[in-house]
Amino acid sequence: MVGAVNILRIHGISCARGIQLLCSRENYRPVRKCGRSLFPQRKILPAGICSGLGLQLKAFASRKSKKKVKNDGSFSKASERKELLSKDFLSMPDGVSSGNKTNSSTSSELTANTLGANSSNSYPTRGQVLQACIITCGLLLAVGALIRQAVHLASVEGWALLDSSEVSLDFELWHLELILGLVVLISSTRYILLKTWPDFSQSSEIANQQILSSLEPFDYIVVSFLPGISEELLFRGALLPLFGLNWISALVVGAIFGVLHLGSGRKYSYAVWATFVGFAYGLATIISSSILVPMASHSLNNLVGGLLWRLTSDSREQDRGNLQSFFLFGNLFPLRTLTFSELGRGK
Repeated sequence: MVGAVNILRIHGISCARGIQLLCSRENYRPVRKCGRSLFPQRKILPAGICSGLGLQLKAFASRKSKKKVKNDGSFSKASERKELLSKDFLSMPDGVSSGNKTNSSTSSELTANTLGANSSNSYPTRGQVLQACIITCGLLLAVGALIRQAVHLASVEGWALLDSSEVSLDFELWHLELILGLVVLISSTRYILLKTWPDFSQSSEIANQQILSSLEPFDYIVVSFLPGISEELLFRGALLPLFGLNWISALVVGAIFGVLHLGSGRKYSYAVWATFVGFAYGLATIISSSILVPMASHSLNNLVGGLLWRLTSDSREQDRGNLQSFFLFGNLFPLRTLTFSELGRGK
């Protein structure tokens, strides 16, 4: 009987209920043999108990299977969350998270607006910039030299034209002071306008990005001196003597010089600035009677402006990286805490 009670305990039937069932008269089935009644050899449980026991076994098995399915489901959810978390972490530079999409888009927009980054624009490569610079400057040199020679021959033939040789290639020591003064004047004026005139600042930034963004440090010398020499030979060495060596001619040639600087994202403000610079170079040419003064001033101003832009752009890139890291990890930390806590709850 003790063994039967243990079997009933194993199958989830209470001890009192089992004893009651075993001790009831219905549980005994006497076996008759040779007209005599023997003691019961085996206690057979009723069909109701067996069916109930089967139901309990089925219920126990179903509860176990449900628990297993639940554990498997939670494990699959946890693995899915881990996969999503890893994918989200790898794609973090493009956006902070799919679950925090609103905050990430707002942060990226704020970063782009604050830093003025515009990655959609495609700028020329280094080879394209150098090739365009060499070809353009070569054409300007050729045109300037042809105009100077034509004006010289016309004046020799008796035409009422000022000989272009009046603006010579001579150089004197005091020209250094004039060159230094022009560099300081133009560079300081440019710096003031960059800080006080937003339209000019934007136009200047577009021009610098188009030309200087893909260049190496040594290339700055090439793109500074070639335009400085070729442009001054054409405008101050050829056109200025043609119009006359006076301040009105210097202003007219400077205006032509400024208008030709329009386009490619450069607005009227940049043309006004180029007109002022051309007028200053024209006055220096009239004062010195030498084309070398505006050539040297123009080239040095290009070099100074390009190097300053390179230094400031490098610092802006560093600040942009720091600010992007700030927004990235600022949104990343609470998001990751929430995600791992959800994973903990899923387990």
